[in-house]
Amino acid sequence: MENLQTIYRKQVVTWLAICGFLVFCMIVVGGATRLTHSGLSIVEWEPIVGTMPPITSSDWNQVFDEYKGSPEYQLVNFGMSLDEFKVIFWWEYFHRLLGRLIGLVFFVPFAYFLIRRRLNSDITTRLIGIFALGGLQGAMGWYMVASGLVDDPNVSQYRLTAHLGIAFLIFGAITWTTLSILYPSRANLSPPVRNMYKFSMIVNGVIFLMVLSGGFVAGLRAGLIYNTFPLMGDNFIPPDLFVLTPLWSNFFENMITVQFDHRIIAYILALLIPIFWFRLRRREVLSRTKKLSSLLLGLLVIQMTLGVSTLMLHVPTALGVAHQAVGSLLFITSLAVTQSIASRRGMI
Repeated sequence: MENLQTIYRKQVVTWLAICGFLVFCMIVVGGATRLTHSGLSIVEWEPIVGTMPPITSSDWNQVFDEYKGSPEYQLVNFGMSLDEFKVIFWWEYFHRLLGRLIGLVFFVPFAYFLIRRRLNSDITTRLIGIFALGGLQGAMGWYMVASGLVDDPNVSQYRLTAHLGIAFLIFGAITWTTLSILYPSRANLSPPVRNMYKFSMIVNGVIFLMVLSGGFVAGLRAGLIYNTFPLMGDNFIPPDLFVLTPLWSNFFENMITVQFDHRIIAYILALLIPIFWFRLRRREVLSRTKKLSSLLLGLLVIQMTLGVSTLMLHVPTALGVAHQAVGSLLFITSLAVTQSIASRRGMI
């Protein structure tokens, strides 16, 4: 018969798994919202009142009139019908509603487990950090949207990348915390295994860097130029990489440089992950670790295939969303490999 501590751990793990799944859905819906150009359709931030969508014709006319005052309507969607507006409105509405749902699903059980003393101090500290990141993410989301409601109907690529990066940090933190409960860390690692742990941390960092570079690609819509592969036009290194001054601004504001950087990081991962996979299979690690590393390698192949296809087909919505979704799975699988290298066998 299971003891109470095991039952409590299962409850916490189930709750965190649900939260992680909802965050994954949020990343997918966020990608769809961006690719359908729906993110600026709601011009007010009403965390409580905004939970209720328009219902009557009067309600719809009111929110549509508010949108008509935005730069996006004036400069991009002038003459849009109410029915066309409803399409972009619902994407942004469900994106915001899902954010509120995640906050509720996270906070209520967290408070319950905390009151019932079912969380140790280490897990509690991590969960408080995740909750704080969630609050920051909500604020960053509106800060991002607000950048497109002034004069230019395009959100800041800096704010969009920060919004995307925080989402991945939340997803990663939930994943790591869940796995830490399931598979506690070992006290000592042999030198070869410790080296693989360090190698895996490098892989994690490069994948996260690729995510951030993808945010700049999305923010600048850099996927709509040089829709060829493996060359960019007629060159591997395209001209005009460093036409902006100061020099550093090219890495964040030059569409050509931003796309080139994203490609280069993908090439680095195409080299790093197979080497990591091969070396890991020669180490004394758990079979779970080797299986996860094989999954990581498979996801890399899928992700690169999606990336090339998305680029060459001029960023169709379905492929763009799939690319972002698989990117998030690649990231948490990489984290799972790292956590598995240093962990014991399952405690549940």
